[in-house]
Amino acid sequence: MKICLILLSIFFGITTYALSHSGRTNSEGCHNQRSNGTYHCHNKKNKSSSQPQRYQKSSIRIIDGDTIYIGENKIRFSGIDAPEIKQLCELNNKLIKCGVIAKDFLEKKISSNNVRCIPEKDLDRYSRILAECFINNESLSKYMVRNGYAFAFRKYSKKFIDDEEYAKTNNLGLWKTKFEFPWLTRKK
Repeated sequence: MKICLILLSIFFGITTYALSHSGRTNSEGCHNQRSNGTYHCHNKKNKSSSQPQRYQKSSIRIIDGDTIYIGENKIRFSGIDAPEIKQLCELNNKLIKCGVIAKDFLEKKISSNNVRCIPEKDLDRYSRILAECFINNESLSKYMVRNGYAFAFRKYSKKFIDDEEYAKTNNLGLWKTKFEFPWLTRKK
């Protein structure tokens, strides 16, 4: 079993992509690759429509609970919103740094794992790449919201509402605190 896990780790830790293949692509030059289960694009017209890639932890820098740098690319997790890095919440009548706590929670999850991101078609208004990123096929966005360290960003997506309801119902993460939603904090 241990040998099998080591071999799987080696297999998934190495990223190789064929330069050409016989697979059909959609109108944007994208398709599902059966050999590794990824969705990727060959059309380079839009910066955000490049193929999903795996990145080693050494090339990843966590900015906050919903934004990371991969190399020089700033990636904003689509469909969620995490507290701003300087945002404070109240727990047991004490102010805590909930933005830092959310960042640390994401950093711990990423740890030494490889990250794979699937970019959306468009960039956000700050020219960041919008993407859903994964570790071992687990969505980091879903993970952050379901554990209560980020919120479903309903203005842009309905995808993570059930995960937010789960965290709220079970009093997880920041739901244990008195907080202001990040989008309200930014309006001040």
